[in-house]
Amino acid sequence: MTQGLIVAAPHSGAGKTTVTIGLMCALRRQGLAVQAYKCGPDYIDPAFHAVATGRPSFNLDTWAMAPTTLGDLLARHTADIAIAEGVMGLFDGVAAPGQIARGATADLAALLGWPVLLVLDVAGQTETAAAVAAGLAHYRDDVAVAGVILNRVASPRHLALITPGFERVGLKVFGALGHDARFELPERHLGLVQANETDDIDQRLDALGDAIASAVDLSAVRRAAAPAKPMAGGSSRRPPGQRIAVARDRAFSFMYPHLLEGWRSAGAEILPFSPLGDEAPDTSADVVWLPGGYPELHGGMLAAARRFQDGLHVLAARSVPIHGECGGYMVLGQGIEDADGHRHSMTGLLQVETSFAKRRLHIGYRRARLLADGPLGPAGETVMGHEFHYASVLKVGDEPLVDCRDATGAVVPEAGARNGSVSGTFFHAIDGLKT
Repeated sequence: MTQGLIVAAPHSGAGKTTVTIGLMCALRRQGLAVQAYKCGPDYIDPAFHAVATGRPSFNLDTWAMAPTTLGDLLARHTADIAIAEGVMGLFDGVAAPGQIARGATADLAALLGWPVLLVLDVAGQTETAAAVAAGLAHYRDDVAVAGVILNRVASPRHLALITPGFERVGLKVFGALGHDARFELPERHLGLVQANETDDIDQRLDALGDAIASAVDLSAVRRAAAPAKPMAGGSSRRPPGQRIAVARDRAFSFMYPHLLEGWRSAGAEILPFSPLGDEAPDTSADVVWLPGGYPELHGGMLAAARRFQDGLHVLAARSVPIHGECGGYMVLGQGIEDADGHRHSMTGLLQVETSFAKRRLHIGYRRARLLADGPLGPAGETVMGHEFHYASVLKVGDEPLVDCRDATGAVVPEAGARNGSVSGTFFHAIDGLKT
């Protein structure tokens, strides 16, 4: 198995993504094949990983993925070194009583046996930084912390005050970074602005690679990597059809790479089309899939995209299955109200109205039992997924698609919708488990 490391931190905002991307760029420059992974349900960070490494980045999620799915992804994507970016704080996961794997970065580290490289935001700290790192390193016996990279170091004197503490607790300091505006990536409400929308992405990643190469002992990082524990592989991902028309552009970009890869490896053909380019799905498609993204930022263009909308209606009239996730689900509805209160008419294939005028955060894992056959699977099957958006539902007039629960087992009101061969959910499917 590929040798790897997991980049983690005590909390969000410490600089995990910055350091992860910089490490990937710097190691790739050394001629290494770098395989990127992201712990948990994220679509934005992996796109930056892919630019940095030149190969797709895949999600590894101990809550939503079967162990065999994780093993399958690791076995398929060997490289000289693997770098996995953690999620939230190292031990932060869902509060699900009795569950061993809670989706935390630490759960993935324990399962794979990859050492953890901690990123510490040391602004305003000296010796306390070592105390925090020591606590993280000894919190769980099954998680190995290889050392730390210090972030936001104010000066050489600041660094000199910090490092003795790490010597005392026996943790290696692989390097230290100061504050640099070049490291800051633009953000919006769901996280970073997407990689394909960041015009100067190459220059930004070059700057990160330069900084990591000059400030971090890359040879020591490579020596710290360890092979993953042996895991059985096998995919539970079944393609929803043979010829799958998938919407792909700036409004429809949130698609887990492992799903597309799984569909292709099972023999399905992916037929991309752009709703923003007013392209209709291929008429020969036997399934249409509208991923999530940012349709609310492009409401006017989508409302005016007649070829796109007419093409969906033609396929729906032929009972071709059409499924939308989150943003795609909203586009299948009657209308979307944007943040300024302007309503944009959508396809009208589902009796759903949504609004961004009053933001309300919806976030969390979802365990959904299908109430009807469709692209997600047969009735009675359980789908594991994740929901993350700020839309409010004004109306749903269709039959529910799923019986939806969160990670604790509590009922989630948003149960999706189905009307004939058209369906949608706010959650993005990650893996499927039969009940």
